[in-house]
Amino acid sequence: MTVRVPAAGPTLRPDAVGFLDSLVIGLAATSPAYSLAAVLGPVVALVGVHAPGVLLASFLPMLLIAGAFAALNRVDPDCGTTFSWVTRALGPVAGWIGGWAIAMTGVLVLGSLAEVGVRFTLLAVGLDGWVESALVLEALTVGLILLMAWICVRGTEVSARLQNGLILAQTAALAVFAAVALVRGLRGDSPFGALTPSWDWLDPFGSGGAALTGGLLLGVFAYWGWESAVNLTEETTNPRSAPGRAGVLSTVVLLLTYLGVATAVVSFAGTTWLAGNADEEEAVFALLSSETLGGWDWVVLLAVATSAIASTQTTIIPASRTGLSMARRGALPARFASISPLRRTPDVSTWWVAAVGIAWYLGVGLISENALYDSITGLSLLIALYYALTGLACAVYFRRRLLRSVRDLLLLGVGPLVGAGMLTWLLVLSVRDLADPDNSYTGQAWLGVGPPLVIGVAVMVAGVVLMLAWRRRDARFWRERASAAP
Repeated sequence: MTVRVPAAGPTLRPDAVGFLDSLVIGLAATSPAYSLAAVLGPVVALVGVHAPGVLLASFLPMLLIAGAFAALNRVDPDCGTTFSWVTRALGPVAGWIGGWAIAMTGVLVLGSLAEVGVRFTLLAVGLDGWVESALVLEALTVGLILLMAWICVRGTEVSARLQNGLILAQTAALAVFAAVALVRGLRGDSPFGALTPSWDWLDPFGSGGAALTGGLLLGVFAYWGWESAVNLTEETTNPRSAPGRAGVLSTVVLLLTYLGVATAVVSFAGTTWLAGNADEEEAVFALLSSETLGGWDWVVLLAVATSAIASTQTTIIPASRTGLSMARRGALPARFASISPLRRTPDVSTWWVAAVGIAWYLGVGLISENALYDSITGLSLLIALYYALTGLACAVYFRRRLLRSVRDLLLLGVGPLVGAGMLTWLLVLSVRDLADPDNSYTGQAWLGVGPPLVIGVAVMVAGVVLMLAWRRRDARFWRERASAAP
């Protein structure tokens, strides 16, 4: 594989960030505090005290796919990641679909992340009344998206410095919350009926197969986003190794964080209270904070706020750089390949991601807040799709090397294929579950099925239509042929 860049003109700034910066961005993109707050209640409702075990099981496909990202990045450090790799291994059609899926996950979730960041910031500083005003909330959300996009365009170094600060604040707040909750849980000092942690909680099969399946679907969402570290590969020192290692290590750090916080929260709050408040999503931590920390509840609010704000920015990174990579290969109009000569960042694609994300947030929000939540639920389809494509692309591209050593067979073939297979299985289960209107926030049927499924499928159909339309106008990209590693 080789990286195709324009023959002349500006390029992304090399050595703009280091390994630790890349690791922080990978962690921040997953929005650990927000993700854990959003999924912990629903997971507990499904599997009870085995929630830590489900988060442990969800880690396995993420680790295997992270290994595929690292292997492919070593031979092709392209900021388009999945788009570039799948194109070379499986052909341009599969590559275009993978790139579209990555870009659209950013668009679908951007507004919701920003709104959570705004909402919890207002709560943390005591402006609860502002949260009740839809107009104020929407205006501040749009303003935050524009601010984060401006920082992304302003420079990757600036983005990294901001993320370093936000991840420190988020980690410290989560650590305080988890430590206090665990100590009080062990002491039995809880208004909810404390539970004593047990090693059995790490058994994901303790609650049965059906519950485990639903929990895994939620768990995969909690880990999603770490690949933002690899999207910065062309801007990272040691681009062939550092971004991939950062991606793998970020999944491990997330695992430890999730296991620690989930165990502490379940110990303090118990399963009955968490399951009963599962519909509150990220607000679960806000409800728990006053009971856990008393007058220091702003610590938890700060954790969720900084988590969502950090992820608002880092969500723009993979979508904008995927658009850049697609445009310079001819898969999108050339203007999306624009790079600021001064800042050396993808300016046009970044502003487009922000603009479309705002339009989606405001447009779907006009239907209802529940419809906006349903659009986020539909993300599971796109996430599982492009992760699975990447794992398959890794095994296919390295197919001539798989029998050279046991290491190559496991790391380049078996591991990525197992990860892709697990995610494909979860994709099929997602389609089944999302087809039921009762599993949606709106509770209504769209075209006879659940709104999240309609939204997910509609996004992919729109992508296929756009792909075919652009192919008729400029067919250069579709003349590329799949290849394999020597």
